[in-house]
Amino acid sequence: MSQFLLRPIGTIRTRYASFDDTPVQAALNVDEHAVIELDASYVDGLEGLGEFSHAWLVTWLGSEQGDVVPEPALRQVPFLLQRTGQEVGIFAMRGPRRPNPIGLSLVQLVAVEPPRVTFAGVDMLDGTPLLDLKPYFRDADTPIGDVHCGWYDSIDLGGPVTPRGLGGSAPSDST
Repeated sequence: MSQFLLRPIGTIRTRYASFDDTPVQAALNVDEHAVIELDASYVDGLEGLGEFSHAWLVTWLGSEQGDVVPEPALRQVPFLLQRTGQEVGIFAMRGPRRPNPIGLSLVQLVAVEPPRVTFAGVDMLDGTPLLDLKPYFRDADTPIGDVHCGWYDSIDLGGPVTPRGLGGSAPSDST
């Protein structure tokens, strides 16, 4: 298979230094703010972004050096199912231990002040590399018809959820 070169466009600055204390989904931590420090060579790309209320952040959840990590187990217990111990397939969960540790977070834009973008909805560690930033477009990003969310439909979520808060800890191979 071919390999791809990914070029971070910026760095995300949050208050989280430990994976165990970092919320597992942006939508579960909407009151907290963080900042994107965009690389100076990409600042012109922010033109017009301030007119949007939300954006998708595409992040790198692997090592900052881009080291090759061992293939993850294809069946895992997601953080949100730690209490039950239920395993699901890796493609039926959103955890960081993946063949390509790419994160996807829908965040609310608070301020676009180049080279910084402040957002609400934090679910990443301080220093997380930003791979891409895309505006949320309701007509294209909202599913049509009945939406089914598998095992997520059975989870009771009330506020920020962290691995430590679920009584577990992050896997040692995560950053």
